[in-house]
Amino acid sequence: MLKLFIRKFLTNNHLLAYVLAFAFLLVSMLAAISVGSVSVPVSDIVKIIGAHVFRLSIAEQVDSMDMNIVSQIRLPRVLLAGLVGASLAIAGAAFQGLLRNPLADPYILGVSSGASVGAVVTLFFNISIPFLGLYTLPALSIAAALLTILFVLFFARRVDRTMRVETIILTGIVFSSFLGAFISLIIALTGDQLQQIMGWLLGSVSMRGWSHIGIIVPFFILGSLLLLLNTSELNAMSFGEERAQHLGVDVEKRKLVILVAGSILTGAAVAVSGAIGFVGLVIPHLTRRLWGPDHVHLLPLSILTGAGFLMLTDLVSRTIISPRILPIGVITALIGAPIFALILMKQRKS
Repeated sequence: MLKLFIRKFLTNNHLLAYVLAFAFLLVSMLAAISVGSVSVPVSDIVKIIGAHVFRLSIAEQVDSMDMNIVSQIRLPRVLLAGLVGASLAIAGAAFQGLLRNPLADPYILGVSSGASVGAVVTLFFNISIPFLGLYTLPALSIAAALLTILFVLFFARRVDRTMRVETIILTGIVFSSFLGAFISLIIALTGDQLQQIMGWLLGSVSMRGWSHIGIIVPFFILGSLLLLLNTSELNAMSFGEERAQHLGVDVEKRKLVILVAGSILTGAAVAVSGAIGFVGLVIPHLTRRLWGPDHVHLLPLSILTGAGFLMLTDLVSRTIISPRILPIGVITALIGAPIFALILMKQRKS
């Protein structure tokens, strides 16, 4: 089985894609940890990470200040950025495959806005569900994201029974605008929590620790596994729902699983970092252009590339006007908006 798997990668020229994606992720991670107001040598970073993984003692080999900076500040921040980027990228790739349109992503479909509403309401009313504890925020964000995508699909079906992709995207944009107005209303009523809520909405992984990684990891694993187990179905549905049904795919069931998985990933990402747009749009599109539309490879490659991309974006956000820190959402929007415009113009021409 393993030999067939490796042979498939070699014959389809995807081995190079994985090597480059892993290299990009590794370089992005080391650069994001090393660069900052205090530079940390890469050799020390490798030792510190090795100590965390293998529980080795390196007290005499690494400066104590560097060790604290990496262990308590930069490493959790960079890992969190990677997990958020990976979550948004694989969710975007799945939505684009499901809807057969490169313009579909959690942000445009209103899922990110729904998750933001869930997070903002939780923060505003200081909601804490006893048996969930720290997981209250991601749980309510995921629930709101899931409700949003279900409402989008329901209204799109009422408007257009054929459920054309353009109708779904336009409905998502309408819902996103409505939910944005609802968030603005909450901000207008907010007093002491204004700074916390605004920080969430602009998107950031600043001042996040290991506890936030503990929050997103279970949802990332669950959502990613659900999508990776449905790569063949996504390939079939990319040719149209009727053809997928002829190939033996239970379209309605698989569509629901993919939408739930994407909402889980988006809701958890928004809960720990706020609404970061365009990652789920740009990364899957570029990955597809480089390595092809096969979801068996597109989804894992999007995970690796999305993680590395958001690590680098976070590095730019905290160094470009240092010592001030820009929200990550600002940087991703500056990069993503022009690419979105190019994709749209290409679609119109074709």
